[in-house]
Amino acid sequence: MRPLCPRPGRHLLLLLLALLPPRPCPARAPVPPGPAAALLRALGLRDAPQGAPTLRSVPPVMWRLFRRRDPQETRSGLRRTPPGTTLRPCHVEELGVAGNIVRHIPDRGAAARPPEPASAAGQCPAWTVVFDLSAVDPAERPSRARLELRFAAAAAPASGWELSVAQAGEAAGPGPGAVLLRQAVPALESPVRAELLGAAWAHNASVPRSLRLALALRPRGPAACARLAEASLLLVTLDPRLCHPLARPRREAEPAAGGGLGGACRARRLYVSFREVGWHRWVIAPRGFLANYCQGQCALPAALSGPGGPPALNHAVLRALMHGASPGAGGLPCCVPARLSPISMLFFDNSDNVVLRHYEDMVVDECGCR
Repeated sequence: MRPLCPRPGRHLLLLLLALLPPRPCPARAPVPPGPAAALLRALGLRDAPQGAPTLRSVPPVMWRLFRRRDPQETRSGLRRTPPGTTLRPCHVEELGVAGNIVRHIPDRGAAARPPEPASAAGQCPAWTVVFDLSAVDPAERPSRARLELRFAAAAAPASGWELSVAQAGEAAGPGPGAVLLRQAVPALESPVRAELLGAAWAHNASVPRSLRLALALRPRGPAACARLAEASLLLVTLDPRLCHPLARPRREAEPAAGGGLGGACRARRLYVSFREVGWHRWVIAPRGFLANYCQGQCALPAALSGPGGPPALNHAVLRALMHGASPGAGGLPCCVPARLSPISMLFFDNSDNVVLRHYEDMVVDECGCR
């Protein structure tokens, strides 16, 4: 008779269990984002701005740029682009630079700036302006950084003024650093503009997180000092992830109204309202856009494109032929977008900036069988 193996005591079992490595908790599958979050991700935004500021007006230059780019303005007759002009993708024609994101960034130093001191010993006061650039993604490449200044002019000297821009130290740090640029200003009735790209940071460098500048405006002759009324930064960047060089202009044909699953493959009308998704508090324009969608049958002869439509793919035609001859051999081709066009959006971001972004492939213009 074989001897029985001794059974381990309870204390030994507890010791063995304590020495075992802990079992990892099963990983949870990521929860798919909702429709609003998915659209935000498609637009390149991490989260929705919390709300539009009540006292922040939209600068006229941002309206002009939006109306020049937005295809819906063409139908309303408000577009400023001459007839027959082809808009290049990822290019801001009015400013003459590459880019698909334009930001109008206000001066953050105005609220903390003390009242204008009186000029002492013939010296006019200097001002420190601060621009928060933390909303700019590191992947964006700047193509223009235009400083825009408005002054409350005193009696203008005959020889004009001279503007100097220097790097400013931190709040508790030293005074102005090295002068970045100097330029002559003949008059102060219109906004004074200065290009910072290449002076404040290099052309091929990323945009800094913040920018502090020391400004000085000196008269070139006997005159009272001017007062800085407003400062802003017009920043144009190019995000290559949102740029499709082969984008095609939108056709004027209107898609059919949405209906049942019957009928040939074609674009169906679908309007996306920003109010319905709760974005109307921070989206300035447009109020919505025609996104459209593709629906319909791709059996013969629907798989063959009609006159003026997208070219039929040989693969789709062969699949439709095989399905007609032997329905169990394979499925029909799918009704998918064949031509997409862009939209432009003007909105407030979480940093109170007015932002114009251009997005490719947002509107379905034509559908085809694939």
